[in-house]
Amino acid sequence: MIGKKVDYDQLAPNYNQRFADQPPSGVAKTLREFVELHHFNAVLEVGCGTGHWLADLSKLGPRCFGLDLSRGMLQQAQSRWLDIHLVQGSATHMPFVDNSFDWVYCVNAIHHFDHSECFVAEAYRLLRPGGWLAVIGSNPHIGSEPWYVYQYFPGTYETDLARFPSEPLINQWFLQVGFRGCQRKLVERISKRLEGRQILGDPYLKKSACSQLALLSEVEYASGLARLELALKQAEQRGILLEFRTELTIYMWCGQKE
Repeated sequence: MIGKKVDYDQLAPNYNQRFADQPPSGVAKTLREFVELHHFNAVLEVGCGTGHWLADLSKLGPRCFGLDLSRGMLQQAQSRWLDIHLVQGSATHMPFVDNSFDWVYCVNAIHHFDHSECFVAEAYRLLRPGGWLAVIGSNPHIGSEPWYVYQYFPGTYETDLARFPSEPLINQWFLQVGFRGCQRKLVERISKRLEGRQILGDPYLKKSACSQLALLSEVEYASGLARLELALKQAEQRGILLEFRTELTIYMWCGQKE
């Protein structure tokens, strides 16, 4: 799976379903607080997708820009009539002039960028002096957080290790291009437990729900489902209620341009 790319044009029509009926997000709270703290005038989300996060920030007053490589995702954002300037483009060659923004950020996206270190350098170029870059996402390199997807779909964890940058690497990229005051902040801890056949109703078990599953072939995905179903049947035969755990921590790594 390493080297494969998620086809977000294909996922775009149903992508926002992942946000339906979800409790208030720590990501949304963190983004709002950062805007309110620094009083940004212009912000750019890279890998903005359907504009879910920007929709909230646009109500706070800054001029909001979103960039995404997927035309399908941007079409979904446009259909929501958001007060956001949307641009199709690559995270490593962004079509904006130098010193355009007070804040550049991405959410659960840096692992999708080709040559993510180039994105960090591009963000530095686009930021005005005193501006901030923030990278929000998880860190599978910690290795101690259980997620049933990794357990029942072989190869997903190894793929994530290959595509997600580690914290030392992110810090290295920040420092190399000139960011200062680099820090990590806890955004939220996702803790979810489903028992027995409740797991079959989990929205994140759908192939289109997360990139870990979307990257699987149809055969690999079906094999994982069969593995999960077998575990359920074996547990039921023993009179055991199988538990499926999701324990993920979301962080924000940020730095300031002098």
